[in-house]
Amino acid sequence: MIFFRKRLVPKTFALVFIIYLTYYLLPPGRYKLNPFESEAEPTILNGNQSPDSGLKIHWKKRVEHNPVTSYIPLPTGRAVPIPKIQHTFPHESYSERRKRQERRNAVKRAFDHTWKGYKEHAWLKDELAPISGEYRDAFGGWAATLVDALDTLLIMGMKKEFEKAVKALNQVDFTTTDDDVINVFETTIRYLGGLLGAYDLSNGKYPLLLKKAVEVGELLYGAFDTPNRMQMSRWEWKKTVQGVRMGASRNTLLAELGSLSLEFTRLSQHTGDPKYFDAVQRVADNLANAQPYTKLPGQWPMVVDAQRLAFEENWFTLGGMADSTYEYLPKEHLLLGGLTDQYRQMYEAAVDSVKTNMLFRPLTEKNEDILFSGTARVNASDGVSLEPQGEHLSCFVGGMMGIGAKIFNRTEDLSIARRLVDGCIWAYDLMPTGLMPEVFHMATCDNKLDCSWDEKKWFDQVRYLHGADSGGDGDGGPRDEESRTIIQELGLQPGLTSIRDHRYILRPEAVESIFILYRITGDKTLQDAGWRMFQKIETLTRTEYAHAGIDDVRSLNTSRSDKMESFWLAETLKYFYLLFSDPSLVNLDEYVL
Repeated sequence: MIFFRKRLVPKTFALVFIIYLTYYLLPPGRYKLNPFESEAEPTILNGNQSPDSGLKIHWKKRVEHNPVTSYIPLPTGRAVPIPKIQHTFPHESYSERRKRQERRNAVKRAFDHTWKGYKEHAWLKDELAPISGEYRDAFGGWAATLVDALDTLLIMGMKKEFEKAVKALNQVDFTTTDDDVINVFETTIRYLGGLLGAYDLSNGKYPLLLKKAVEVGELLYGAFDTPNRMQMSRWEWKKTVQGVRMGASRNTLLAELGSLSLEFTRLSQHTGDPKYFDAVQRVADNLANAQPYTKLPGQWPMVVDAQRLAFEENWFTLGGMADSTYEYLPKEHLLLGGLTDQYRQMYEAAVDSVKTNMLFRPLTEKNEDILFSGTARVNASDGVSLEPQGEHLSCFVGGMMGIGAKIFNRTEDLSIARRLVDGCIWAYDLMPTGLMPEVFHMATCDNKLDCSWDEKKWFDQVRYLHGADSGGDGDGGPRDEESRTIIQELGLQPGLTSIRDHRYILRPEAVESIFILYRITGDKTLQDAGWRMFQKIETLTRTEYAHAGIDDVRSLNTSRSDKMESFWLAETLKYFYLLFSDPSLVNLDEYVL
């Protein structure tokens, strides 16, 4: 995630599961064929070069097929007063400060170890392979880890390393890549966000950061040259260079459609060029127009027909494939200084629907009062059915609702936010490794307010989910034994009914929400929970060169993956560090992150 200084705001499941596998479980940037995009018009090549000729192609300004005749301007005027987010922290004792600083320093040592490995073995490459010491270019080959981690270097006070990284950007050419397909969403959040966040945190002292951000923005803006100005999410950019007329995808992930607003808005604010804000505001307007009329009003389906602007699918979630579209709504409100009410309205409509249709309380052995956000399916015959699925990606929801509760005066939502954060903490603590799996299912309570542990109900739901007889003996008979066999074979902890994806891949969402709720409430038990998480992560993921995701959170003897995405340095370790830093560092009332 990225940082922006608020005071600088200027006045002026078949298909779904296949897409999920392609986007979230398979390495990006390796596929020449693009299953997501479809051309709006027949292919017409202009010029002498073929996109497949093997010659180096560079992006440059060009005449658009679908130009904008009038840009939507940034909202202007005096920023609207926004309620305070951060807790007023009391003076801490010497022992409290020493404990906090020891934890913070441990996080920094983990960052130092990883950064050293990246510098020595993968400098200017996208990712370090943390076990083999090799590297891979998964996001265009533009040094994703370096760019994404720039703000973390600043936050941790590593000025020399930061300046070395900034200087190295002179060697990065964002006008070209060997990849045939550019993931517009990933390029935006890792590169454009990384550059702009570092530019803000360094108070604009390094002009090269903004220069490179403009270079990235100019490239990405080309993905919006479609008949309806909705961007191509998996963009065959070389064809655009050659003059091919193209359209947005008929199968666009919601997250890829609605998660560019912060970065593009900030680029317009810094450059004064309205076209970037115009691009994302057109997307937001279409989302706002469709929001009341989807099959689950207030929310948008996981997959959208961006070419026809049709929101007809019936699967809804705040997790993978949708997550950051919702996350960005309150943050865009903050970034725009509250000068437009649109994003508040969109956020409140979404959250009201989520509270009614998505949240569930799991059945837990110790009767914890926690919540998760699940996945909903809407059918004409039986209405809304909720799948009690937990995802690490959806752990951002607690932090989002905490911020929304404060800035929109939705005080009743703060307790919900805390229960959501506590749910993710519970999921970490539950597993033998102390790490939460990527995707899992839980037994549910019929009543969110009164939920007592019932082993028979757990057994029944385990058998039902796995196609066994859902009836129960209640006396230790054959059906209960069948349940115990399934539980043992699948390594299920009490309350879980399945673990669909048992990896931990260094994700940040849980600690992000813990950090936000700590800054909102001042509750030090959240720091303790974060420390437990960090210790387990550090122990299980540390390698000779850096840190690696683990393959199975159910076993302390798990194997590890030779992959480390840039968000490990850019987000996960950053949020751990901020959790144990003085609250004045990146104050939530001064920055959007």
